[in-house]
Amino acid sequence: MRSLEKLCMRERIFAKVVKIADIELGEFPLLLAPMEDVSDPPFRALCKQHGADLMYTEFISSEGLIRDAVKSRMKLDIYGEERPVGIQIFGSEIESMRRAAEITAASEPDLIDINYGCPVKKVACKGAGAGILLDIPKMVAMTNEIVRQVGPALPVTVKTRLGWDESSKRIVEVAERLQDVGIAAISIHGRTRAQMYKGEADWSLISEVKNNPRMRIPVFGNGDINTPEKALDYRQRFGVDGIMIGRASIGNPWIFNEIKHFMATGEHLQRPSTKQRVEAARRHLESSIQWKGDRLGVVEMRRHYANYFRGFPDFKQRRLDMVTQDDPAVIYALLEGVALAYADFAPE
Repeated sequence: MRSLEKLCMRERIFAKVVKIADIELGEFPLLLAPMEDVSDPPFRALCKQHGADLMYTEFISSEGLIRDAVKSRMKLDIYGEERPVGIQIFGSEIESMRRAAEITAASEPDLIDINYGCPVKKVACKGAGAGILLDIPKMVAMTNEIVRQVGPALPVTVKTRLGWDESSKRIVEVAERLQDVGIAAISIHGRTRAQMYKGEADWSLISEVKNNPRMRIPVFGNGDINTPEKALDYRQRFGVDGIMIGRASIGNPWIFNEIKHFMATGEHLQRPSTKQRVEAARRHLESSIQWKGDRLGVVEMRRHYANYFRGFPDFKQRRLDMVTQDDPAVIYALLEGVALAYADFAPE
């Protein structure tokens, strides 16, 4: 009886709709992580089509927004079909971040997200991204200023890491303090900045944040979720409100629906066929060109072909052909060639 009671209790907990402020995200939302040079509008549209519940833009430099840099301004573009969507900003100066939040709010996102997690040297070593984990009082003050700037009508969320290194894992305290100054949700990557993306993500501290009785806001886990089985296991073991998926979605926007189907039925969706992969790559290229123009749209799409067709035998020359072509018509023809040549191939 106790086991049955626990199961029913777990089902009641899982049945609760997760909300960020007034944004309803379903019972266990799957979030597309903000990824530089990946989570642009064309890719976000694909992930939304295949089950992602909340989108985040690539991170945007506060200084770039203030200087009105073309690339930074372009990243503010969001489209109706991808909502709800959060625009993520980063920077090291409180006043610059406040002004960037003001500019960002004018683009009418559903929320603003602050990047306190980027580990790359050119960001973190300038005191932005994960670099601010070395100065928690500044992190709290910056967050407070952004929340005050955009007001209660626009939720502010945070994405961060466990700490700067093994000796500074203060995420339980940090999450409390950020909640106290008004953030509406927090996403936590289960590594320190020192780890970069190496080793296994530690979700035990993410679970401590979620199970802290003082926490009232949604807590989302991030790191190493690359299969439906792992998503369900981590949901059950760590009790988070949802999962943020990053690298596992690259070339694989289907992962969101695959996870949802497995959680609902315990069974796997059939993996996308060659035809479906070709169609996704074709649509991605088409949208990229529409958003960025022929030249940039073609060039920035090149990084994705290896991911869409990962595991395809004898594919090296075909990929090389795709990434050395500048004419969209030729690339579309090459994609059709893939569909024909691998029509009987069953991707794993």
